[in-house]
Amino acid sequence: MSTTKKIAGAALAAALGVTTLSACGGGDAKDKTAGTSDAPKSKTVTLVSHDSFNVTDAVLKEFEQQSGYTVKVLKSGDAGAALNQEILTKGSPRGDVFFGVDNTLLSRALDNGIFTPYEAKGLADVKPEYVLDKEHRVTPIDSGDICVNYDKAYFADKKIAPPQTLDDLIKPEYKNLLVVENAATSSPGLGFMLASVGKYGEEGWKDYWSKLKANGVEVVDGWEQAYNERFSGSAGGKKAKGDRPLVVSYASSPPVEVLYGEPQPAEAPTGVATGTCFRQIEFAGLLKGAKNEEGGKALVDFLISKKFQEDMPLQMFVNPVTKDAALPELFTKHGVVVEKPENVTPEAIAKNREQWVKAWTALVVK
Repeated sequence: MSTTKKIAGAALAAALGVTTLSACGGGDAKDKTAGTSDAPKSKTVTLVSHDSFNVTDAVLKEFEQQSGYTVKVLKSGDAGAALNQEILTKGSPRGDVFFGVDNTLLSRALDNGIFTPYEAKGLADVKPEYVLDKEHRVTPIDSGDICVNYDKAYFADKKIAPPQTLDDLIKPEYKNLLVVENAATSSPGLGFMLASVGKYGEEGWKDYWSKLKANGVEVVDGWEQAYNERFSGSAGGKKAKGDRPLVVSYASSPPVEVLYGEPQPAEAPTGVATGTCFRQIEFAGLLKGAKNEEGGKALVDFLISKKFQEDMPLQMFVNPVTKDAALPELFTKHGVVVEKPENVTPEAIAKNREQWVKAWTALVVK
């Protein structure tokens, strides 16, 4: 969910702009673990992740003090690039734990056999709908919903009700209003395409995109351009004079707009069309051939601990997966609960992803 967290980074850089799924910079954890080469090798545990991993200094320090391990974070680009590197180094991994593979890439990771099964302590506290691998090669860590966001002011001014469902987006009143990311180059773009597959099935999703294209959908390469340049509702989009009041982003985007607003608004300036969403789930796994397997197991346990799960929302702008983790007020006040996101099984994604993306590209981009 790398782009999700980019929202926070971008927010700082552009009154609210960021990169993913996944987002945030993650300097705290990285700076905290710098210069650990003097520590005994067996006491250093390495987490390989995408660039959006972040954790509060104090929370990480508490884990290090309690466990006796020093955490080193190795960031490796976006989720796809990070996973590719682990597949290439299978059996001789660069670290002990990998974090950031999501349900759109899960089958690829499992089929390549890069993880050692491990049933984490505390797994019973994880909501069962997130446990997609019964062999426990990976452990669910967070979830987030890719959804269409809308500019509240635009629709209020035009006296038009904002769209709420995928069906709404092909109606005439929303012609030339939506900007989406390229499914071949963007995590939220892929997720939104998968939402249409989940909703309309193999027989209907391409017809839906034909109608969306006829209704003036705009396609850009990535989230940053869509959200911070073309979308009229974001702080970055306002500065860039974006003229599209609908954008594919995340259900957590409105709380981020509030958090980084200057001055901070009493209400989020953007809303979420909850009938347009696809749920991403991110996982962590103990890497096969890990040099510090015991430290890796302790680290996976930590990632589903209440302390980390409750720290995570304001660090990476994603939702916890454990039953007892409380959301911060920013999320409960300004966020939305997506009751029925669209979903596609990891197996179906693995089997069809490439051909779906090729068909989407031929239909929408070319």
